[in-house]
Amino acid sequence: MAQTPKLKIIPLGGVDEIGKNMTILEYEDDILVIDCGSIFPSDDMLGIDLVIPDISYLVANRERVRGYVFTHGHEDHIGATPYILDQVPAPIYGTRLTLGLIDIKLREHGVSGVPFNTIQPRDEVKIGAFSVKFIHVNHSIPGACALIITCGAGIVVHSGDFKIDYTPVDGHVTDLSSLAAAGDRGVLALLCESTNIERSGYTMSERKIGETFIEQFRNARGRVIVAMFASNINRLQQVIDSAIRFGRKVCFVGRSMVSVSQVAMDLGELIIPPDDLLEIDDLDNYPDDEILIMTTGSQGEPMSGLTRMAFSEHRKLQIKQSDKVIISATPIPGNEKFVSRVINQLYRCGADVIYEAMAEVHVSGHACQEEIKLMHTLVKPKYFIPVHGEYRMLWQHAELAESLGMKRENILLPVMGQVMEMNSEEVSITGTVPTGEVLIDGLGIGDVGNVVLRDRKHLSQDGLIIVAMAFDRTNGILISGPDVISRGFVYVRENEDIIESTREIVRGIIASYDHIEGTDWPSIKNRIKDELHRYIYEKIKRNPMILPIIVDLG
Repeated sequence: MAQTPKLKIIPLGGVDEIGKNMTILEYEDDILVIDCGSIFPSDDMLGIDLVIPDISYLVANRERVRGYVFTHGHEDHIGATPYILDQVPAPIYGTRLTLGLIDIKLREHGVSGVPFNTIQPRDEVKIGAFSVKFIHVNHSIPGACALIITCGAGIVVHSGDFKIDYTPVDGHVTDLSSLAAAGDRGVLALLCESTNIERSGYTMSERKIGETFIEQFRNARGRVIVAMFASNINRLQQVIDSAIRFGRKVCFVGRSMVSVSQVAMDLGELIIPPDDLLEIDDLDNYPDDEILIMTTGSQGEPMSGLTRMAFSEHRKLQIKQSDKVIISATPIPGNEKFVSRVINQLYRCGADVIYEAMAEVHVSGHACQEEIKLMHTLVKPKYFIPVHGEYRMLWQHAELAESLGMKRENILLPVMGQVMEMNSEEVSITGTVPTGEVLIDGLGIGDVGNVVLRDRKHLSQDGLIIVAMAFDRTNGILISGPDVISRGFVYVRENEDIIESTREIVRGIIASYDHIEGTDWPSIKNRIKDELHRYIYEKIKRNPMILPIIVDLG
C-alpha cells in the first residue's frame, strides 16, 4: 500500500519571536501561505523602519504559490504584504476588514493586480490542493479567524491570534463548535499561538474596558486623549461610545489612526454619527471638555501623534495641564523604555496620565492558559506545533500540551526555516529552507545588512574622523591637507592638540615614502587607519571610525 504524501509545514517567522508571523504549508506541488507579518526593529537596528521575513524560498518557488490566507489585520500578520506580494503575487483571502487594511498598504506601495477574495466566517475556499475554512475567533480586532485547512495528508488547524470572550463587544463569540467538529473528524496538526502561555486563568473580557472608560470620561474636566493601536476597532468603538455619552466629539490624529478608522467606518465596522466627528482644524471651535482625541503612540513610537504632542513637536496639538491622557495598551517587549519616556514627559506637561498599571484600560487579545487548554481539548490533534511566541513561550506551551496527554514525540518545537513533514503515519524534520530577516530602511528593501548595521553602531558609539588630502603623484608632493574632519568624536575647538597630532601622524606617513605608485594607495590608507587608531586609543581610549580620503592628481 502506497504511503500518503506528506504535508510540509515551514515557519518563516513568528517562532522564537513575537511578530513577523508567516507560515508555509506545502502539499505535493502546491504552496499555501498563512499571514505575511512584520516586526518592530530591535534597538541595535539603527535607522531601520521595519523587519519582514526572508522569502527567498517563496521567490524560488513562486510558480507553486497558490494563495495567501490571513488570520486577521494586525501588523504582525499583514505588515509585510506590500513587499512580499510585489515579489510573489498570488490571490489573497481574508475577512473584509483584514483585506481593507491590506488594500491600504498595497495602494501606498503601488502594488496592483493582486486578486482579493473576501470571505465570511465559516466560508470554505479551495486553494490549490488545500481547502481552507475560516472560523471566527475573538481577538482585539474584528474579522479575526482561525483556519481549518484540509489536504490529502489530513486536517491542520491554525488558531490565529485568539481568546475566548463570552461577552464580546460585537456579540460574536469564538466559534467553538466548528473547532470541536474538526476535532471529531480527526486533526493531523494544531498550530496554536503562545503569547499568553505564561499567564494562568482566563483573559478578561474586552467589555470590561468599556466600564473603565465610562468612569474616566465621567471624571474628566478637560480634553481626553486616548492612545491605542488603531486596529483595535472594538475598543475604539467603546471609547467613542463613552465619549459621545458624555457629550464629547471625536477627532482622529496620526496617519494610521486616520486611515484605519476611515476603512473601518467605510466597512461599517466602526459607527460614529457624522455630527460627532471632527477634523483637527475644528478643535479650536469647541471647549476642551467636549473633545476626545484618538491618537497613535501607545508604544512610544518617536513619530507617533502622542509622542509629538508630548514633546511639543506636533504642528497643531500640544499637551495641556487640563488634559487627561489614557494609554490603552501594554508595551510590546522591547518598547518599555520608549513608553516610559513618553509617560514621564506627559507628567512634565502637567497632564493626568492613566495607563495599565493604574487602571483597567487594557486587556489582552490573546488566550491565557485555560483558554489554550480548551483549544487543545476541542481540537484533539495528533501533532502539535506551538507558534507565535519567544522560545520560552513555545517550550511552556509544549509542556502544557504534554500535561493534557499529548505524547512528547508528537510535539514539535519549531525553528524558523525548518521543514516539518507529516502524515497520519509519521512526522519528521527533513531539512531547512533559507530564512531570516529582511530590513526595510526608507525605500530600501534588504539593502541594509550586518555590515551596514555594524558601521552604524560604530558611528553611534565612537563617531567618525575623515582625513582628506590631495596628492600630486607625478612630483611626489602633497598639494593640500591633510585636513581632519570630526563628527561625533570630539569637540574640535577643545581638542585641537589631538587634531593637530593626527595631522602630523599622517604627514609623517606620507613623508616616509620615497616614491608612491598608484597601487600603493590602499596600503597607505590602511597604514593611516592603523596608526591613527593606535594613537587615539592610547590618548583617550576611544575607537572612532577612520576614513582616509586621498585625491590623486597625478
